[in-house]
Amino acid sequence: MTRQLFGTDGVRGQANTHPMTAELALRLGAAAGRYFRCDGSNGHRVVIGKDTRLSGYMLENALTAGLTSTGMNVLLLGPVPTPAVGFLTRSMRASVGIMISASHNPAEDNGIKFFGPDGFKLSDEAEAEIEVILQGEIPLAPPRQIGRARRIDDGRGRYVEYAKTTFPAGQRLDGLKVVIDCANGAAYRAAPDVLWELGAEVIALGVKPDGFNINDGVGSTHPQACAEAVRQHGAHLGISLDGDADRVMIVDETGAVADGDQIMALLAGRWADQGRLRGDALVATVMSNLGLERHLSRRGLRLERTAVGDRYVVERMRAGGFNLGGEQSGHIVMTDYATTGDGLIAGLQFLAALADSGERASTLVRQFDPVPQMLKNVRFAAGADPLSTAPVRAEIAAAEARLAQSGRVLIRKSGTEPLIRVMAEAEDEGVLREVVDGIVAAVEKAAA
Repeated sequence: MTRQLFGTDGVRGQANTHPMTAELALRLGAAAGRYFRCDGSNGHRVVIGKDTRLSGYMLENALTAGLTSTGMNVLLLGPVPTPAVGFLTRSMRASVGIMISASHNPAEDNGIKFFGPDGFKLSDEAEAEIEVILQGEIPLAPPRQIGRARRIDDGRGRYVEYAKTTFPAGQRLDGLKVVIDCANGAAYRAAPDVLWELGAEVIALGVKPDGFNINDGVGSTHPQACAEAVRQHGAHLGISLDGDADRVMIVDETGAVADGDQIMALLAGRWADQGRLRGDALVATVMSNLGLERHLSRRGLRLERTAVGDRYVVERMRAGGFNLGGEQSGHIVMTDYATTGDGLIAGLQFLAALADSGERASTLVRQFDPVPQMLKNVRFAAGADPLSTAPVRAEIAAAEARLAQSGRVLIRKSGTEPLIRVMAEAEDEGVLREVVDGIVAAVEKAAA
C-alpha cells in the first residue's frame, strides 16, 4: 500500500486548505479511531497535544469529534512538546497519541502526527492502512459506545518532571546563565520551567505565543535571535527549540550556532567513552555532513545513514538496537530517554557535558571541521516533476562525476513542502558553488 495523504512527518498543509481542514481532520480522527479499535472493544484512550497555532483549536475539536464517534476516549493535553505526546501516550496507556503541529513551519501551516501505543511514530504501513479506512465508509460506534473527552491539566507538569529525571542525579545548573528560545511554540512554559527548577539562571525568548507568531523570527530556524540574546546577557550558552520542541540548536557563549551534527558528535563521543553507545554507531540521515562521518570513523565508530526524516532514523535505531541518532536539522533522538526527537532533553545532555567537562560551550560545539556544504531550495508547482527531465538528470550526473571521491551530491524532494532540495559537499568551495548553482539553474528552468 502507498500513502498519498501522509508525508514524511504525518499530514501537513496550510490551515483551512486541503488536507488541513476541519472536515478532513474529523474523518481522519474517525479513521484512526476505527484502526485502533479493530478488536471492536470500547474504552480505548487517545491523547492529543498541540502547539500554539490558532488553527490548533479547530483541528483539535474536529479530531476529537471523529475519534469519539468511533468510541475512542480523548484526553486533551493542550500545548505540549511533540516528545511529551510520545511520552504521555505510553505513560497513560493510550492506544494512540496525536500531535497537532507543523513543527518549524510558519503559523499558517499545521499538521497531524500519530504515535502508536509504544510512544513511537506510526510506521508507513500503519499510515497507509488508515488512509484505506479514510477512503471508505467509516463505521461509527453505537450511541451508548460514543467516546468521552476531557482535558488533562497536568500533562505538561508530568513531562517537566520526566525531563528533569534525564539530567544526571544530584547535578544542578547553579551558576549557569542559559538563554532558552521556545519559538513561541509548544515548549514556551515547559522548557523554562525545567531549566529554572534545575538551578539555571534563565533568559527566556519566544514565550509569548499569540496564535500567529510561532517560529516567526525566533526558534531553531532563526537562531540569530538566541545568539543575540546570549551575547547581550553574557550567557554561558543558548538553547534554541523549534515550534514543537523536537529540534534544537545550541548557541555557544560567542553567539556561534551548532547544528545537530555537532551535537550528535559530542554525545556519541561521550556515550562511547562511558560505554553507553550501543552498537558503536550513530544513526543519521543522508543530509549529515561528511565531516561527521570522518570524525566518527577516526574514533572507531560508525555512521549509519537513512532517508531524511526522524521517523526513518528511529526505525533504523530500533531495527539495529542503536540508542543515539538524529538529523543535522536538530532532531536528536535518544531512545534511552524518548521515542522521538526531543530538543529540551538534548539540551540537558549538552548542559551535563558542559558541567562535567568544565569546558566552554564554544569548545564543546566544535567536535569536527565540517566539509563545506551548500543547500539551496527550489520551489515548484503542484504536479510538476522537474527531477524527471533529461536536462536536470544530465546536470546532476555531471556534478556527481565532477566531485567523484572529493564530495557528494544529494537531490531530493521535501516531504513537507513543494520544494526540491539541492545539497552538495566538496572540499573546494568554488567547485561546490558551481555544482549547486548549475543544478539549481537546471531545476528552476524545468520548473518554470
